[in-house]
Amino acid sequence: MSDLFTEKAQDWDVNEMVLALSTAIGGSIVNSIELNDSMHVMDFGAGTGLITSHVAPHVNKITAVDVSESMLEKLLAKEDLQGKVEALCQDITQQPFGTEFDLIVSAMAMHHVEDTEKMVQRFAEHLKTGGQVALADLDKEDGSFHPTDVEGVFHSGFDREEFTAVLEKYGFKDINFVTAHTVNKEEKTYPIFLAVATKG
Repeated sequence: MSDLFTEKAQDWDVNEMVLALSTAIGGSIVNSIELNDSMHVMDFGAGTGLITSHVAPHVNKITAVDVSESMLEKLLAKEDLQGKVEALCQDITQQPFGTEFDLIVSAMAMHHVEDTEKMVQRFAEHLKTGGQVALADLDKEDGSFHPTDVEGVFHSGFDREEFTAVLEKYGFKDINFVTAHTVNKEEKTYPIFLAVATKG
């Protein structure tokens, strides 16, 4: 699999829009979930660890999962994450692994996954009963958020009702959406939701 983020990884952490997004989403996750120091968390589509950095001080351990080796290299180099974070370069929709987590978080990664149902199924499989997801991505948009020539984007955001139905199909309950952030880009606004749900 080619790494579509090799170049982007170099200056990802100084991109103003990326930083604003991760600060808002990270804060929303911390405010929405009762984190504690015994939790093992998966950060799905962890990238360079911007969300991991928000969550890590409040939990025991984070497994950062991404298909981009170059992004994960940046994550593992961060001093504040040493000893608390392990990285896994793997597509868990194709290759699940045998760990059950207390919480799965994700920020702006789901629109890069072609099969949304398979992804949610894998989340359910990788969670303990009573475990939670906190998933952030674009609300349904007209396709203008990403440049037309960008590779690896399969969804123009997600409809909240349709996404709720997928979560329910795979056993999630207590599903709640908040708007974690709004991106203003070229005179358009793009709301970013955070969906929190519990595995029944």
